[in-house]
Amino acid sequence: MTISILAQAENSNFLATLANVFSRPATLAQPTDLTEDLAHMSIVWAVVFFAAGIVTLLHGYRFYKTVTVIMALLIGSVAGYYLGNTIESAPIVAACLGILLPVVAFPLMKYAVAIMGGLAGAFVGANTWFAAAQLLNDPARTQSMEDNVWVGALIGVIVLGMLSFILFKLCVVVFTSVSGSTLAVIGAIALLLQVPGINQNVQQSITAHPVVVPLLVLVPAIIGLIWQETQNTGAPEKA
Repeated sequence: MTISILAQAENSNFLATLANVFSRPATLAQPTDLTEDLAHMSIVWAVVFFAAGIVTLLHGYRFYKTVTVIMALLIGSVAGYYLGNTIESAPIVAACLGILLPVVAFPLMKYAVAIMGGLAGAFVGANTWFAAAQLLNDPARTQSMEDNVWVGALIGVIVLGMLSFILFKLCVVVFTSVSGSTLAVIGAIALLLQVPGINQNVQQSITAHPVVVPLLVLVPAIIGLIWQETQNTGAPEKA
């Protein structure tokens, strides 16, 4: 009974952390809030995120059906937890959406991939837009771009969403590369923040500029994209 209660509390804290992280469209370009949230992630989940991110980054195209279903499960659970807080039934709503989304995604795989590609595009667009705003020397223009971060997200949705119907493989590779890199970097940061002695230095380095974390995600994503394009010449899982 005690173990069950502890497991439920751990899962609740995990979903609460992810809900806080991904409630911000440009979460990677807001490092102070990001590190504060990731500091509450357990070492176990940090390792899971890092390992899952590496596998998705390097072999996502080969197992894109599995990746899509797992991402649907994760998105459904986090969205359900976030929405469930409004009616004080977060675990129940999280469980319902966490089951519903992957069940719907599996038979509608091509459409699910298109949606995942659009979400990945929105994520990239929003973070790129917000990070670019921090490079401007004009405070007024910076604030204006921050307030209109949805423009960057919309551009990303349109580009990758349309790409999924024209170049399916490229869309899958981009989606899995971005997702895998994001998960791996989040897991790595969460792990480093748990290490006494270096956690403060890690936090200071990451929060030095809003461009740091997007850059940490961009570099592995490009490497993963090139790797998957050159290595995965065979057929992926059948849709």
